[in-house]
Amino acid sequence: MLASPDPGFGLYLHWPFCQSKCPYCDFNSHVATKIDQRRWRDAYLAEIERAGRETGDRILQSVFLGGGTPSLMDPDLVAAIIEKVRATWPMSNDPEITIEANPGSVETGRLAAYRDGGVNRVSIGVQALNDTALRQLGRMHTAAEAIRAVEIAQVTFARVNFDLIYARQGQDAQSWKEELTKALSLASGHLSLYQLTIEEGTVFHDRNLRGLLRGLPDEDHSADLFAMTQDITAEAGLPAYEVSNHARPGEESRHNLTYWRGGDYVGIGPGAHGRLTFEHARYTTECPKEPLFWLQSVESGRSGELPRQRLSAADQASEYVLMGLRLHDGIWLDRLQPEQRGMLNSSKALDLVDQGLIVLDERRLRATKAGIPVLNHILRTLLSD
Repeated sequence: MLASPDPGFGLYLHWPFCQSKCPYCDFNSHVATKIDQRRWRDAYLAEIERAGRETGDRILQSVFLGGGTPSLMDPDLVAAIIEKVRATWPMSNDPEITIEANPGSVETGRLAAYRDGGVNRVSIGVQALNDTALRQLGRMHTAAEAIRAVEIAQVTFARVNFDLIYARQGQDAQSWKEELTKALSLASGHLSLYQLTIEEGTVFHDRNLRGLLRGLPDEDHSADLFAMTQDITAEAGLPAYEVSNHARPGEESRHNLTYWRGGDYVGIGPGAHGRLTFEHARYTTECPKEPLFWLQSVESGRSGELPRQRLSAADQASEYVLMGLRLHDGIWLDRLQPEQRGMLNSSKALDLVDQGLIVLDERRLRATKAGIPVLNHILRTLLSD
């Protein structure tokens, strides 16, 4: 029987600072006018060393520098982090090392220095390709600056991704089709296309509660935009390999595949999450969100004392199903222990097969094209008693 692919082992490092806070953003990001990057460098290097002692000789396959806006990090800091990572873990022959960047001139000007420091993949937060939408989203760059940033990145790196947000205020099908077509003409190997969601704790959530966020699409219109997105990207040679991520074959984000395939990863930095397995027990890790508190906990040597939670067999199975069904390939059943497979409601799974929402055989379970838009329903059904 064909076995499941290796989910890999990765490192996520969180840089919590931004120049401004976007109104839709619920990530752990903070605006700061002055940052002592040497102090942060020392903390990151210390945490990499501590995590390396804990995880032993596992082969590291990916590093992701996320945020926040990690392209505000000095190139020397990024190079020092990558050098420390390489000295701490054995690495695969071709590790994927990604940094997130914004299209601003300061960040774009640093791309070559990041490449020279060891970064080999960049992900750019374009978010929209027209200026009106960028203003609505609270972005500080123009569409022309975004296009220029992508073009510079493509000259600098062999692997480039950029993000777009759709299902925005007042966005009809034709305008999104035109914008997506333009994005595909600009894209190289990977596109991340996210529907706008209104998250609690954001400026957009507050505006929406007060009736000030007009023109948001209803559920049916959002579904139509999603379906159109899948068709257009597939026809252009960048099909969805995950609900919101599209790539040419071989250009998928290896780091994010580790998350979706249930692999282990170290989380370093304010608010960073991790998943680590020791002696067949899997644990969740979560760093403190507040940047100064995290920094002080590292400097005082207390970071290794932070609590972690052991996942039960049921929680592990639920998490694997929740994450894995987002993938076009679905979940590989050999990753589940027999008792975990028994947690899936087999009779209701057959009902979902009859409804054309999932495909199930002795190796894999995956959502169909009709099932992907109703994943929440599928997940509730599969994991019900």
